[in-house]
Amino acid sequence: MRRVLDQQQRQWDLNRLNFEGCWQGRSHWYLRSEALDPLHPSRVIDDTCYDIQFSDPDHGVWDGRGLLFAPEGRRRLALSRTSYNNGGNCWQFSGAGGQSSLRVDATTERFGHEVNLFAGRARSMLVLLWGQHPEVEPCGWSLDAIGAVAFRCAHAKEQDPARPEQTPEQLLRDLEGWPGEQECWPHERLTPCEPFSADQFAIHPLTASFVDGLICSVPEWLPEGAFRLQIGCRTSADAFQQISLVFGAHQQLELCERRLYRRSQIHP
Repeated sequence: MRRVLDQQQRQWDLNRLNFEGCWQGRSHWYLRSEALDPLHPSRVIDDTCYDIQFSDPDHGVWDGRGLLFAPEGRRRLALSRTSYNNGGNCWQFSGAGGQSSLRVDATTERFGHEVNLFAGRARSMLVLLWGQHPEVEPCGWSLDAIGAVAFRCAHAKEQDPARPEQTPEQLLRDLEGWPGEQECWPHERLTPCEPFSADQFAIHPLTASFVDGLICSVPEWLPEGAFRLQIGCRTSADAFQQISLVFGAHQQLELCERRLYRRSQIHP
């Protein structure tokens, strides 16, 4: 029990370290009508802002505007250490954090994930939302929305520059063979992993890149058994962060893994 409590406290502290700031950016939304097109956004919101402030180590406020799915595009939430992650959906690493549906649940309308990858005062966010459509496919879960935002903190003394846009093939090819380290939530112990492999990342036909170096490889239709979601971001010329969300045969989240790959001297 003591270990669990320590992990919860550590997760709250990482949440504060990762997310505190006034995050501003242009959000790009790719929405399904007849087909999802990851090359052309259906909606662009210029003034998306997530203002996250903490009045003391245990309390804060999340104030968002320019939100696609909130009434009038606004939402405000109180944050506290005692109530943080009561549902178990949130996960944090140093420099990465988000929230995930823990299982594919037929009693809910959505199966969704928000992944944030940080570098200095830059925050690259990717949102993935599947919805139920049993009249179309036996499994019935299709990827209905992708949201991508290149956030920058308004409080930063210097703004991080815009990152070059790359096709998925270009981005993954450049990373081939980079050495890396991995850690599993919530244990946070970094251990060496095998070098980066484009083939091991791009495991689904839907492999797409977005603003700010974001990239994902995910199923457009959820399978009936086990599957894996791959989300990553080239946060600098010499670093790539990867989040893998692994769902088992019963479609429950079994593993949340972060990998950090860095360019070595033998890959100039």
